[in-house]
Amino acid sequence: MNARTATVAVTGIGGFVGRHVALALLREGYPVHGTVRALGRAEEIERSIRAAGGTDAARLTFGEADLLEERGWAEAFAEVSYVVHTASPFPVRLPANEDELIGPARDGTLRVLRAAHAAGAKRVVLTSSVAAVIYGAGRAPFTEDDWTDPQSSLATPYYRSKTFAERAAWDYAADSGLELVVINPGIVLGPVLGHEIGTSVAVVRNLLKGNYPALPKFAVPVVDVRDVADAHVQALSVAAAAGERFLIAGEALSLADITAILRRRFPEHAGRLPRFVLPNWLAGLAAPFDAGLRLIVRELGHDPRISNEKARRVLGWQPRSAEEAVVASANSLISAGLV
Repeated sequence: MNARTATVAVTGIGGFVGRHVALALLREGYPVHGTVRALGRAEEIERSIRAAGGTDAARLTFGEADLLEERGWAEAFAEVSYVVHTASPFPVRLPANEDELIGPARDGTLRVLRAAHAAGAKRVVLTSSVAAVIYGAGRAPFTEDDWTDPQSSLATPYYRSKTFAERAAWDYAADSGLELVVINPGIVLGPVLGHEIGTSVAVVRNLLKGNYPALPKFAVPVVDVRDVADAHVQALSVAAAAGERFLIAGEALSLADITAILRRRFPEHAGRLPRFVLPNWLAGLAAPFDAGLRLIVRELGHDPRISNEKARRVLGWQPRSAEEAVVASANSLISAGLV
């Protein structure tokens, strides 16, 4: 990619990952065109990205487009060379109807890919998730050859939505000839830009605020958002990445592990942190009464470890430690007065 001429469209630029992807691209000198559902948010988004530094020389513009509508996508991609599609719904709780997640994720992804292909985009990088990888017939450590089985008892509506959306993207790329790369991050922590903290960082905030009375034995691979952004930038420019998917995460941490890190690194907040680890049988009994537990209770005991060897080998990806991602989240939340 020529950093002076190749404009990159970033869908969902107002999200936690989208802001960091835009920041990483701008720091490399790439002009960025971000899509938002409402242009009224553009000023705040740009201010939060610029405030992180190193972007003054690069051009940042915005366009209005919604995953649920055709309007706006052709215009958003009219003058771009590459597209990074980060926009996707992430639930705080189980929806009453899983189609509320699956439909927008799959149909929105296809809408973006069709518009990118029609605009002549040279490559699209899609943000998927480990949720599309680690809940199938495979065994830990999971690799890019593994896929979540939508019929698995472990597959929540969110996991199915990510799986269906990514499968649909690969099918479309195969049929159309669109050059596609997929990034599958774990739970994304790290510093916030502005007040957009994302669902994952909200877990750290809730721990620090004392909102969790107990800790279920739930673990997930952790990755720093800055490393997720770096992987997206590399996925745009590394020739060997074309047609590949990449697991982007490191060590799997349980909520108890994250709490232990917070207690050790932020002793002034230790009094609010939970100490009781919830046995699986008790978590199962409590799940009908707690939306958060209902999201995770089926996978308690599931081994979520992944291999990031392919990302290291092909993209030259060198991630921070999981502990550093937790600490960065906490520092950012505390500095912003969000806990």
